[in-house]
Amino acid sequence: MSIASLTNKNILLGVSGSIAAYKAPDIVRRLQDLGAEVRVILTRGGSQFITELSLQVTSKNKVHDNLWDKEAELAMGHIELAKWADAILIAPASANTIANLASGKADDLLSSVVLASDCPMLIAPAMNQKCMANVCK
Repeated sequence: MSIASLTNKNILLGVSGSIAAYKAPDIVRRLQDLGAEVRVILTRGGSQFITELSLQVTSKNKVHDNLWDKEAELAMGHIELAKWADAILIAPASANTIANLASGKADDLLSSVVLASDCPMLIAPAMNQKCMANVCK
């Protein structure tokens, strides 16, 4: 999927625990400017750096943050989000999130959606160089 082909595409943005999470609203806006519909999953770590409200206002959609959300559970929320997405962008991707994805761990909404999805995925790591060197061993 090229950037030119984002018109009418559904992009699921995963925001994990990194100081770079403050850039997420700008990422949402830029994807929308390219014609994409954007929904956001905010991890627990991500919520330490940016608020759900700022992402909700920017995306104009509910921000998903809980694997056990009672509303989502009835509709199998992680499956529904995985089916909805044409692509998944995880930005910023913390070392913890990357390690969870690499090990197949599904203990939060973001990792569960990734495991349930078969769409293209882009991971944008955000960590210091030593962490990056160790997480990619």
